[in-house]
Amino acid sequence: MIGKTIQPEIRELIANRNMAELRESLSELHPSEVAELIMDIPESDRAVVFRILPKDISADVFEYLELDEQKGIVKILAQPQLADILNEMSPDDRTAFLEELPDAVVRQLMSLLSPEERTIATTLLGYPEGSIGRAMTPDFIDVPKDWTIQQVMAYIREHGKDSETINVIYVTDAQDRLIGELPIRKILLASPEQAVQDVMMDHFVSLTPDQKEEDALQIFREYDRDAIPVVSPNGILLGIVTADDVLDIAEETSTEDIQKFGGLEALEYPYRETPLLELVKKRAGWLVVLFLGEMLTATAMGYFEDEIARAVVLALFVPLIISSGGNSGSQAATLIIRAMALGEITLKSWWYVMRREIISGLMLGTILAAIGFLRIAAWSVFSEIYGPHWPLIALTVSLSLVGVVLWGTLSGSMLPFLLRRLGFDPAASSAPFVATLVDVTGLIIYFSIAAIVLGGVLL
Repeated sequence: MIGKTIQPEIRELIANRNMAELRESLSELHPSEVAELIMDIPESDRAVVFRILPKDISADVFEYLELDEQKGIVKILAQPQLADILNEMSPDDRTAFLEELPDAVVRQLMSLLSPEERTIATTLLGYPEGSIGRAMTPDFIDVPKDWTIQQVMAYIREHGKDSETINVIYVTDAQDRLIGELPIRKILLASPEQAVQDVMMDHFVSLTPDQKEEDALQIFREYDRDAIPVVSPNGILLGIVTADDVLDIAEETSTEDIQKFGGLEALEYPYRETPLLELVKKRAGWLVVLFLGEMLTATAMGYFEDEIARAVVLALFVPLIISSGGNSGSQAATLIIRAMALGEITLKSWWYVMRREIISGLMLGTILAAIGFLRIAAWSVFSEIYGPHWPLIALTVSLSLVGVVLWGTLSGSMLPFLLRRLGFDPAASSAPFVATLVDVTGLIIYFSIAAIVLGGVLL
């Protein structure tokens, strides 16, 4: 973040239009700090600052800007400078930017690219949305297996600045098929005369361009890599996916899951950039579904109105019962959905999960049942609110809590498996959805147990 002593100085240089010193000061900052400054100053000054950025850092600064600011910069820059930025951007970052723009704007910007960069951009945009192909970059270093380490070092010095990373050098055959990897550590520790094939690692993990971005997340977690190569079905090395891109994918995926779990459709754009009507549309669908579901709760209450009329005291515990079931269901759904996202459990794990959740539900329900029984017993010492049959009421509430919590736990844990089996996103079994489901069934469990325990006494 820009220091408090630096930012006022730069603001003063902007106000005084002292371009020479401003250019020098900006050159000393990290591109992310310059991007932060640009996003923090008035729009009228952004063009001034961006136009004086040295050519070698303007593309880096552009990559750090948020999408809204990037669109604004595109509108105010002259075509020559815009062309320089687009041609200097990392191919993967440029793809991420272009795929958020209308087709007409994309075609216009593509015309500013050099023939080589236009081919790269067209290739990456040609892969399916959300695929590894759109997240990869073709900027990597590969060498033949019969080179010596000394030749590899010379090649890295000459071409390393154009590569996304030099932590790993890739070894390919005459047909550009990936046959091994050469970590920079092995290069530095090897003898200059050694051949690449004697030092390289021939066991490696790779991705294909049509795989989903979530696959890259799983592999990065499992293998703890800085970069993973992307190969064609024939094994030809096409590009690499780096850790910084995977972090962006992880953030986007987690945001979508959190939004779905909160009971709304995932937003396509950041909150600030989402139009109000679109925001309402994304939220209204689930709210209507949940509202209709809660109407069933009212219907269930109406069905048991005779029981409530004969024992009004039962109504006092309705919020307690249904909230306990909803909370336990939300807990279970959260745990299972996250475990699925991390690859800890699969569809085949459903029986294992069910056994664990049955035991968990019984134990959790028993804990709440004990607290509920003690609470009613304690109140009955000082009050007549529960009447002379308070032990039976306490027993009814306790047994209901065990049943509702058990049902909520099972519902919350099994719904993600059901949705995954049907081909839907498990995150759609959101906490509000589980809570609504358990509200209705919880009332049925509660009043059914009350009819058995209090039958012939209060009912």
